[in-house]
Amino acid sequence: MTNYIIKRIGLMIVTTVIIIFMVFAFVRMMPDARIEANPDLDPAILQMLLERDGIGKGPIIEQFFRWINNIFEYRSLGYSLREPREVTQMIGERLIVSIRINIIPYFLSIPIGISLGIWAALKKNKMTDHIISTGVMIFISVPSFVVGVLLQYYFAFKLNWVPWKVARGSDFSNDIWLGLASYILPILMLTIGGVAGLARLSRAELTEVLTSEFMLLCRTKGLNRRQATIRHGIRNAMVPIAPGLIGGLVGILSGAIVTERIFAVFGIGTLYLEAFTSTAGTRPDYPVIMALIMFYTLIGLSATLVIDLSYGVIDPRIRMGAGKR
Repeated sequence: MTNYIIKRIGLMIVTTVIIIFMVFAFVRMMPDARIEANPDLDPAILQMLLERDGIGKGPIIEQFFRWINNIFEYRSLGYSLREPREVTQMIGERLIVSIRINIIPYFLSIPIGISLGIWAALKKNKMTDHIISTGVMIFISVPSFVVGVLLQYYFAFKLNWVPWKVARGSDFSNDIWLGLASYILPILMLTIGGVAGLARLSRAELTEVLTSEFMLLCRTKGLNRRQATIRHGIRNAMVPIAPGLIGGLVGILSGAIVTERIFAVFGIGTLYLEAFTSTAGTRPDYPVIMALIMFYTLIGLSATLVIDLSYGVIDPRIRMGAGKR
């Protein structure tokens, strides 16, 4: 197991370097908006930042190694070209906001989604199963931005349960209750999507387990349907589901771009879009783009590693890197 983990970490480092270099090359070849410097940023400071990171100076490979050298030399991922602040500081502030709206739907969708999936599997081909499956199919098929717009329309306009300014997002700096209220609709939107996905997966896995031969063996040994389902059926059905739930803890950090955009929540997903958006008078924010790409790459690869390792913890029969015997 130790050798397997070391190999995976080494492979993850190599993969990260390759992905970051490819993205770095593509980003640096993006066309700039070279009209005027950002009016909120001193032109002299902007020029200094461009020269420090070697933006537009020399070949791509030289710019890449200069960017890497600056990370180790200055202990920083650079300064934003739009705001005179460190990139890590900007990401840290936005990351807290993204965690707020992602962590609650994560913990809400797990018990609700798995319970609905188990209930549907136990009532297969009955009215309960048809109702749950239809609802799951609808919420999986409808795009998330459509669900978000409908939530705003009905809760903010038709029912007037949530004021419009709250439905469009708010923070906790001025009014903590207004800030909490602003997260109701984003959390509801993310919870609906998470519940639908988990319910479908749980129903499919448990349905397959309940029709397997070892479940018939459990019944022949004297266990009734309830005992066999609780002791063996649900436990075996959770084996392919649980690793995804563990990996979802890492995914909480990745933000929710569509949700943040719809509800004007200024999280890390919104920062990602702002960095790429080149409005009149500004150029793409290269330091922010590269820092976020590195962040997302590490999050994705770490989630994959955590999921793979969790298989051996959940099911002792699985041995990582054991090879063939």
